[in-house]
Amino acid sequence: MDHGDDFHSWLNGDPAGQAVRRSEEEWALIAGYVRHAVNKVGPALPLCLPGEPQECGRSAQQHVLVWGAVLKAAAQHLIEEAAPAPANAAFASGPLYQRHLAELPAQPQGHRG
Repeated sequence: MDHGDDFHSWLNGDPAGQAVRRSEEEWALIAGYVRHAVNKVGPALPLCLPGEPQECGRSAQQHVLVWGAVLKAAAQHLIEEAAPAPANAAFASGPLYQRHLAELPAQPQGHRG
């Protein structure tokens, strides 16, 4: 199962970064929501979450990153399947995606949807 363990070989700079500060419980709740979204849009590998029987020992924050990556890949796959032409897929996954991404920081936390 791919938990992104090769990240540190790719990293250049400060590993602490600028992540939002949340408790382990808050990250676990978010990880559950993202995992649920992934399972709604397509088949997903049953990556473990903290507290599950197959617990892998990684943090809930790491699971948010992993499930976020899986959700982003599933969304890209849906875009490519739904596009009537490659140009439509390129527009949706390029300019349209960037516009929506730019809007997210302006929305209050907890009200993103």
